[in-house]
Amino acid sequence: MKSNIFRYKQFSVVQDHAAMKVGTDSDLLGTLAAGGMRILDIGTGTGIISLMMAQRFPNARITAVEIDDDAVQDARVNFSASPFADRIELFHMSFQEYLQAHPEPVFDCVVCNPPYFDKSLECDNLGRARARHTFSLPFPVLVGGAYALLKEDGVFSVCIPPEVTDTFKTECLLTGFWLQDDYQVKALPQNPPKRYVLVHKKGKMIFPCVHTFCMRNEDHSRSEWYHQQLKDFLL
Repeated sequence: MKSNIFRYKQFSVVQDHAAMKVGTDSDLLGTLAAGGMRILDIGTGTGIISLMMAQRFPNARITAVEIDDDAVQDARVNFSASPFADRIELFHMSFQEYLQAHPEPVFDCVVCNPPYFDKSLECDNLGRARARHTFSLPFPVLVGGAYALLKEDGVFSVCIPPEVTDTFKTECLLTGFWLQDDYQVKALPQNPPKRYVLVHKKGKMIFPCVHTFCMRNEDHSRSEWYHQQLKDFLL
């Protein structure tokens, strides 16, 4: 059977086993997330976000955490085959287990494409259910854990849909984060935002910068902004 491979300029992503495949959310988070020297990728899946961050930040060391057995299979292959293999460490465990075993605030940056479905229908595929539903990683656990593992002035970046944006922002504020960048990304100019990439900062109070972008033009061609965002990645 032909392997399911997504090819980028500097690396490839095998996605034969992982329930969640490469998509728009990973492209947006991988290019808009804030970085640093020590990066934690929570729920790495195929490893795409870790690989994109490794390319964007050549001196960074990345820790990737993933609970799902099938996703870990793909991530291991993708990391070892990439030019960044010596800078990415993969932990096969839940974020809760990782947090308990490594509670020190050592990271400059945390990234996550979090599960956000709460009351939707159950999914027959356990891996897909874990990746999509908050029962596996509730917002308070995710936000509190990210806060605990970040150094002072560290940054926490996520990509989420509009229906949970206010809930997530509130949880971050209650935990002690301050919103730094609010990227509101539309599919088409006339549409409301389809995804939000939120960058929160640990530390002193700041005023957020709101950015509005569009992935496609009115004729559905790729926008110049989207082209520029992905030019270093897509073939």
